[in-house]
Amino acid sequence: MNFFHGCTALITGASSGLGAEFARQLAPHARSLILVARRLERLEALKEELDRPGLTIHCHAADVADEVQIEALLAALAASGERVSLLINNAGLGDHGFFEDSDWERVEAMLDVNIKALTRLTHAILPDLVRAGRGAILNVSSIASLLPLPKMAVYAASKAYVTSFSEGLRGELRGTGVSVTALCPGPVNTEFFNIAERAQSRESMPAPELFKVPATEVVAAALDAVERDRARVIPGWLVCIIMTIASLVPIFVLRLFIAQRRKEKAEG
Repeated sequence: MNFFHGCTALITGASSGLGAEFARQLAPHARSLILVARRLERLEALKEELDRPGLTIHCHAADVADEVQIEALLAALAASGERVSLLINNAGLGDHGFFEDSDWERVEAMLDVNIKALTRLTHAILPDLVRAGRGAILNVSSIASLLPLPKMAVYAASKAYVTSFSEGLRGELRGTGVSVTALCPGPVNTEFFNIAERAQSRESMPAPELFKVPATEVVAAALDAVERDRARVIPGWLVCIIMTIASLVPIFVLRLFIAQRRKEKAEG
């Protein structure tokens, strides 16, 4: 973890799940942590848990789906004089169900968080990283970014943006000393699945236990990938193998699967 020694890390979605675990694993090495999430009380509790001599922790209550709150966060960051050296775009929203039955406000919030907020924060912080000649951006994507998924069409598409954006930006930054890594985890036992489920839905999101990787392992694999300057990481050897094979399946075969899912609804 020498790469992270003395770093200043900004972590979105830091109040729980992977975001909180990123903070826990970076706390022994970082100089400063900037924790961002909607629930300030959870951030304060995490700050109390991680507090140690030599570590400064800033807690910012902000809903990154709200453009005004993002700009307020960036203004507060500029006023503090902190210079971020590690940006972890972890905040994300999901939705499970047929698109035609979706709530537009929920879909819009998902696009705002998964795409717009991630891009805005990267755009604001990247110039300082380039000027410093050293730093890293870790974008939390998903294995859903690698395939079109029925009943998660918008979520998968938004994460496909994250993975593609990360690859393209990484190419632009070659030789600058700034790295970009896309983390593509499979199912993880966090609050994500509960939040992604629709209140009226009687069908749970499919998440085979065989696919699940503990949050501690996902974060450790992600930070190791950043330190090694890897472009992409899929934590869990089994998930990685299966998704590598699945990504090679011709699209016409995938369309058969998608059509079958639609047929299931029609018959229901």
